[in-house]
Amino acid sequence: MLNYTIRRLLSVIPVMLVVSIIVFLLVHLTPGNPAFIILGEDASPEAIAKLEEQLGLNEPLYIQFFDWIKQVITGDLGTSVYSAQPVTELIFGNFGPTISLMVLSLLFILVISIPLAILIVSLRKTILDPLFTNASLLGVSIPEFWLAILLVLGFGVTFPIFPVAGYMPLAEGFGPWIYHLLLPAFVLALVEIGIIARMLRDSMLDSVNQDYTKTARAKGVRERDVLMKHVFANALIPTTTVLGATVAGLLGGTVIIETLFTIPGIGQLLIDSIHRRDYPVIQGVVLFIAAIYVLVNLIVDLLYAFLDPRIRYD
Repeated sequence: MLNYTIRRLLSVIPVMLVVSIIVFLLVHLTPGNPAFIILGEDASPEAIAKLEEQLGLNEPLYIQFFDWIKQVITGDLGTSVYSAQPVTELIFGNFGPTISLMVLSLLFILVISIPLAILIVSLRKTILDPLFTNASLLGVSIPEFWLAILLVLGFGVTFPIFPVAGYMPLAEGFGPWIYHLLLPAFVLALVEIGIIARMLRDSMLDSVNQDYTKTARAKGVRERDVLMKHVFANALIPTTTVLGATVAGLLGGTVIIETLFTIPGIGQLLIDSIHRRDYPVIQGVVLFIAAIYVLVNLIVDLLYAFLDPRIRYD
């Protein structure tokens, strides 16, 4: 297990290097000039050129890349050209709302999708099974931004039950914190609920008529115990793979949701930085998201050994 973990951690290095190259090129080849945006339309060409020199934007791309990557290796993601704050400080300063949104969304996903899948499998011979299949397909197909707009209009404007903008830190109290996050967290979770519930249901149906479940029933084990102790346990491994990708994908989904609900998190920081052509912040945020995605996938791989003792890593 230790050797496998070390190999996986070493394999992260080339992955992150490729990600950093792609991000750097996409950011710098996109039309727009940070110096022009900072100084405004009335700035003279001389002032813009001077600011570009101060920011190092007049250097060739490969020199800018190597200067940046040397900073990244030391843990320094650079400094924002807009606010002059360290990028690392900006990321962790905005990470609180994002992780709060992700945790609450993940809670929605687990609390709704797992019991729902188990219920549908237990009622697999009824009309609820095809209804669930169609409903889950509909849930997966709904765009997050469209659903968010509908919920904002329904529960924020027509029936003003929930706030549609802003964020309250957990330090201000659990009630205000969860009150501001319920609506965006539900929107972020809805698509993933359909995916996880459908995946778990399909995996359980694959196991429900296997020989070991027939043997358990022949021994007099109750159907509920067969589903929970045998079918559900064996369906966890493929579902864990999807759940791991879901957890990492939630971080990407926050970009849209935080923008729509004006939540000051990582996603909002990324969108604002794109508008400002704040290259260091864009590069740092995308690299941070990619690192979390890789880390989550590593954790999921290591979880397999705990979920299934037959799995061994050499």
